[in-house]
Amino acid sequence: MQNETSSAILSVVSTPIGTLEDITLRALRVLKEVDLVAAEDTRHTRRLLTHFGIQKPLISYHEHNERMREDRLLEKLREGKNVALVTDAGTPGVSDPGVPLICRAIKEKISLVPVPGPAAAMAALSIGGLPTDRFLFYGFLSAKSSARQKVLEGLRNRPETLIFYEAPRRLPAFLKEALDILGNRQVAVAREITKVFEETLRGTLAEVLEKIGQEEVKGEITVILAGNTEQEPADPRAIREALQKSLENSAASWKDAVERVAEELGVAKREVYREALKMKEGA
Repeated sequence: MQNETSSAILSVVSTPIGTLEDITLRALRVLKEVDLVAAEDTRHTRRLLTHFGIQKPLISYHEHNERMREDRLLEKLREGKNVALVTDAGTPGVSDPGVPLICRAIKEKISLVPVPGPAAAMAALSIGGLPTDRFLFYGFLSAKSSARQKVLEGLRNRPETLIFYEAPRRLPAFLKEALDILGNRQVAVAREITKVFEETLRGTLAEVLEKIGQEEVKGEITVILAGNTEQEPADPRAIREALQKSLENSAASWKDAVERVAEELGVAKREVYREALKMKEGA
C-alpha cells in the first residue's frame, strides 16, 4: 500500500464514446466535486459538462502538450487540489492521452482513483460474437503498411481474439493485409458504437471486405478478429530454447517456466510441458 504525499486525488474518469446517457452517476459526481478538469479537448469536454449542468475550470491535456501540462497539473495536486483526467471519449490512457501523467503521479505517490465507464474495445468485444475469455488489445497500428504487416505476422499463431482500432480510410487495406497474412478468419467490424449510425459487419475477412468494397467506411472503427484456432505445430527446438532462457534468466521453477513460455510463444501448455520433461530426463 503506497503512502500518498498529498491528500489530493487524480481521478481517471471515463466519458461516453457516443450516447451521453452512458456516463455513470459516479462520473457525474466526481466531475462536480473536483477542483479542475484536465481534458483532451476543452471545447468538447465543456459541451459535455454544460449538458449536465456542471461548471468547472478546464485545462487542455493532449498528446501535443503532455510534458508542458504535467508540471502544472502535478503542482495543483501537490497543493491539495483534486483533478479529473478525461479524454474526448472513453477511458484516458487506453489509446488516448493520460499515461505519462498517471505514471508521474504514481512516482510522486499521488492518490489515483479510476472511475470506470465506456470503452469502445469492450463494447465491440461484447457484441462481436467471438471468444471473450482471452483477448489481446492492440489499439491503433502504424499508418505504414509495412509496420502493420510486421505486427500481423507476429500475431499469426496467437489463439486469443484480437482487438484493433483503425482509421476509416485505412480499414480496407488493414483487412486485406489481415486476410493475406492471417487467413480468412472471422471478423466483426463495429463502427460508431453507441451513436446514431451504429453498425456492425460480421463474417469472414473476405466477406466483410466484399461488403465494404473500396468505399471509405465513416466513423470510429473497432475491429474484433478471431485468433488462430488451428495452430501450426510448435517448433520443439524453439520451445526448449525458450525454456532454457527462462530458467537461466530467473529463479523460476519448471512449472513457472512452462507457463511463461506457453504464453510467450502462444502454444499449448501441454506441448511445452512435454519438451520440459525431455529436457529434465536429458539432464
